[in-house]
Amino acid sequence: MIPTLFRIDERNDEFEGTFTLRLCTPTGNRPAAFAAGQFNMLYAFGAGEVPISMSGSLDDDDAYVHTIRCQGLATRAIERLNKGDVIGVRGPFGCGWPLDTIAGKEVLIIAGGLGLAPLRPVIYQLLNGHHGARRVRLFYGARRPRELLYYREFERWADAFDITVTVDHADHVDRAWKGRVGVITEPLEAARISSAGTIAFLCGPEVMMRFCIHTLLKKGLPESAIYLSMERNMKCATGLCGHCQWGPNFVCKDGPVFCYGSVRSWFNLRAL
Repeated sequence: MIPTLFRIDERNDEFEGTFTLRLCTPTGNRPAAFAAGQFNMLYAFGAGEVPISMSGSLDDDDAYVHTIRCQGLATRAIERLNKGDVIGVRGPFGCGWPLDTIAGKEVLIIAGGLGLAPLRPVIYQLLNGHHGARRVRLFYGARRPRELLYYREFERWADAFDITVTVDHADHVDRAWKGRVGVITEPLEAARISSAGTIAFLCGPEVMMRFCIHTLLKKGLPESAIYLSMERNMKCATGLCGHCQWGPNFVCKDGPVFCYGSVRSWFNLRAL
């Protein structure tokens, strides 16, 4: 698939080294529809491609929104772009969150750091009353208060959901922080969670997801009710190059969202 040219319609700096782009087609045509949890390959001319999750609303069908952390050659090149500049896009790719299964259920959204970005389309769908969830609870953790992603939206989200936000550390730079300090598993351990009629979506560092899944299993959630988004070195995005092979799966094609019950044996193998 050849990249399609998109123009940067908006750029917002979230915090140091992390920014959000809204991309539109130069012709004004609507881009291909996407599912929450899918990703695009973003192409920076002369620097290469990088897989970036969708982080916008499915109801905003005029654009793609991506939140990007600057941590490699391609993302550093993209970081230098501004409104009006052109970028290449391939996609959407992958399997998304199972939103068609959440009607009548309690939904747990558990995110760490930049892992909130692939879950924001889910949050928007639930905010807009889609899919008929019975209750929504968001557990979000970041390293420091100044690294809380989308914090300007928390107040709106809290009007509709139960939200728990925690940070790992709060130093002298973060004196104004009055919220929780500690790892995300602590409020998750303390929460009363019914094992019946509950579904959990997780995205974040693998060590965080590993401990959160352990907590959910202790609380009686079945493996089939736990979904996670995985990150691997994706290159072709079609399962042909083999860079993202994970056990018998290709993360770009069979994921990035997986049911924990189907990948448990691979997920629990360290360094795979």
